[in-house]
Amino acid sequence: MNKLDMLHYVDHTLLKAYATWEDIKKLCDEAIQYNTASVCVPSCYVKRIHDTYGDKINICTVIGFPLGYCPTEAKIAECKVALADGASEFDMVINISDVKNGDYDKVQEEIAALKKAVGDKILKVIIETCYLTEEEKIRMCKVVTDAGADFIKTSTGFGTAGATLEDIKLFKKYIGPNVKMKAAGGVKTIEDFENFINEGCGRIGTSSAIKIVHGEEAKGY
Repeated sequence: MNKLDMLHYVDHTLLKAYATWEDIKKLCDEAIQYNTASVCVPSCYVKRIHDTYGDKINICTVIGFPLGYCPTEAKIAECKVALADGASEFDMVINISDVKNGDYDKVQEEIAALKKAVGDKILKVIIETCYLTEEEKIRMCKVVTDAGADFIKTSTGFGTAGATLEDIKLFKKYIGPNVKMKAAGGVKTIEDFENFINEGCGRIGTSSAIKIVHGEEAKGY
């Protein structure tokens, strides 16, 4: 695959707490120039991006980020505000404590509630693989599938580790046919891009995509 073609899989990401509007504009301009799948940004910038760029750009934002343990009602409210502001993709973080407590029904109910809130827009579910056992990852594949989400996503990029090929292979084995995969966190080289795409990832989450395809050193998320 051509290096530039790989960028079509990318959610071009900037989620730093200190991101400025100038930083966000640079991200958006790059996303338009290179035709990335979306920009993935803090919700506080969604409306400004939409007002500035309109339909030129696909806006993704994060929900319950990065720890996921806020109440479901708060996540739904986040979704509704971001939807009204112009977001069309939503990357939610599950309540990892619920998984650790074995309360999978609660996790599934929350995902389903957020999917209902965003309607026909794309919902991606971050399960933060670095904190889960293999058994928990397998259970979450079923939960994400049964809840009707569009994607299962490996990581926030804020945890102790990011995406691995082993986890993507595990997802592929256990998710339903209507669920796509997103690898995020730790995608640092062209080889990483190729490997994740070849394993079936429909999206790659990284802040380093442009640097990677131009042979520059990739740092951060």
